[in-house]
Amino acid sequence: MTEFSQLGLSPPTLEAVAATGYTTATPIQAQAIPVALAGHDVLGIAQTGTGKTAAFTLPMIDRLAAGRAKARMPRSLVLAPTRELADQVSLAFERYAAGQRLTCALLIGGVSFGDQEAKLDRGVDVLIATPGRLLDHFERGKLLLTGVQIMVVDEADRMLDMGFIPDIERIFKLTPPRRQTLFFSATMPPEITRLTTQFLRDPVRIEASRPATTAETITQNLVRISSSEPGAKRLALRTIIAAETVTNGIVFCNRKSEVDIVAKSLRKHGFDASAIHGDLDQATRMRTLDAFRRGELKLLVASDVAARGLDIPDVSHVFNFDVPHHADDYVHRIGRTGRAGRSGAAFTLVTPADSRSLDKVLKLIGKTPAETTLALDLSEVKPRRDTGRDRPRREPSRRDYGRPASETSVAPMAPFQPRDPNSESASEAKPPRPPRPETHDRSAPRGGGVSHARSPATSRLESQPSDRPQDSRSHGDKPSRESASREDSSHHRATHRHAAEPRQGETRERAPRSRDRDVDEGAPVVGFGADLPAFLARQIPTK
Repeated sequence: MTEFSQLGLSPPTLEAVAATGYTTATPIQAQAIPVALAGHDVLGIAQTGTGKTAAFTLPMIDRLAAGRAKARMPRSLVLAPTRELADQVSLAFERYAAGQRLTCALLIGGVSFGDQEAKLDRGVDVLIATPGRLLDHFERGKLLLTGVQIMVVDEADRMLDMGFIPDIERIFKLTPPRRQTLFFSATMPPEITRLTTQFLRDPVRIEASRPATTAETITQNLVRISSSEPGAKRLALRTIIAAETVTNGIVFCNRKSEVDIVAKSLRKHGFDASAIHGDLDQATRMRTLDAFRRGELKLLVASDVAARGLDIPDVSHVFNFDVPHHADDYVHRIGRTGRAGRSGAAFTLVTPADSRSLDKVLKLIGKTPAETTLALDLSEVKPRRDTGRDRPRREPSRRDYGRPASETSVAPMAPFQPRDPNSESASEAKPPRPPRPETHDRSAPRGGGVSHARSPATSRLESQPSDRPQDSRSHGDKPSRESASREDSSHHRATHRHAAEPRQGETRERAPRSRDRDVDEGAPVVGFGADLPAFLARQIPTK
């Protein structure tokens, strides 16, 4: 065990550490602090909850003690992936730098730009920021990074997961090349390795423990549930919380929508719970976290936005309402308990649908937690509503009408039944039509013997039958040219369709093909041939 007094820290810093109650350094702190005090770059690989924040905060305070900040030119920069982690680092600086004249500014989203710019204008020694808000201030011309002496990247693998690597590369290029860099990550995927190779100068690699391992002070439990219904999982969660002696605990869910549902369910059944996730505004998130830190809130229901870096020392329990999709998230979730040598307990609800995700977790941690099968009374659990099954059945499409009923999702349409003209309902609904002539006369109208006035544009089709009434869109006795053209085209198609389909009991001889059979004799046609569409064939009036 290494005492903080053996690490070369200044007396004011040691007094501030002693005031927080810590006397013994963690392995990552014992190895990183002397190297950082000497001015070397540090590549720290350690899991969450091992004290990385103090490992870079304490040497930064000592190195920045001499000097003065300039307006809009911070002397050091700390990058964090989430607002909560950035706020936590800010609180650590205030706690460890007590009694020293060091200024600190926090640049995170959800806070007014004006207040942050006012602090930058006064000059800050330590600037703590998320990548997006930092670049926003830089692009506004309110910030210069040419005076950065120490740069810290915390939770680098989380930065990779959140897509911040291009922003990190840009920020690195904006800082002086001879800066000191302290780089911390729980894992070292290839992209993180490339980043450290490019921007760190002969770093001292410090690996406090095997990547992605769980602390030995955490008692891990798997709770098997026979049903995958969310209602059954909420019942199991309430049963476990009631059976355990929970001082305070964090409940993790995979989806933000589930976070609100679980928090509401816990409150409904008398538990002191509140939700925190990325869709909440920053003021609400900070207010909820402060209440949880002060012990005013017992249960915090969170998404993975709160899984990394939250330094709440006395979390007694962690509950995984869902098995995380990524195995690394399991390590970071349960790392919220059992911190700084304290004991903690973690419970993970496992349903039959979680077998694949659970296998990844067990392979990563290299151990099998204790398993418990929970017997639940599921008689009052409402089944999950499947929105897909609850949707109304679709209307039959045209392609369904010719299929057997077994092949369609709806019943086929009933066959057409002709109306009996002698029935009472038929006579009331529609007056009887006049009888058709027995002989087929092509010159007679087919709409019941009533002749309709036609415009000159349709006079060339007088020999063809028509079953359409007069166009109601025409004005007076002269329809417009556009409506007359449409009449010609539709009437021409209807005429040939009816001519090609003889009625029952009739035989019709095919008329000999003639180039001018559709035109009255003596009416010359302007065009390139009689086969042109009707709207292109126009007659020249003869005198």
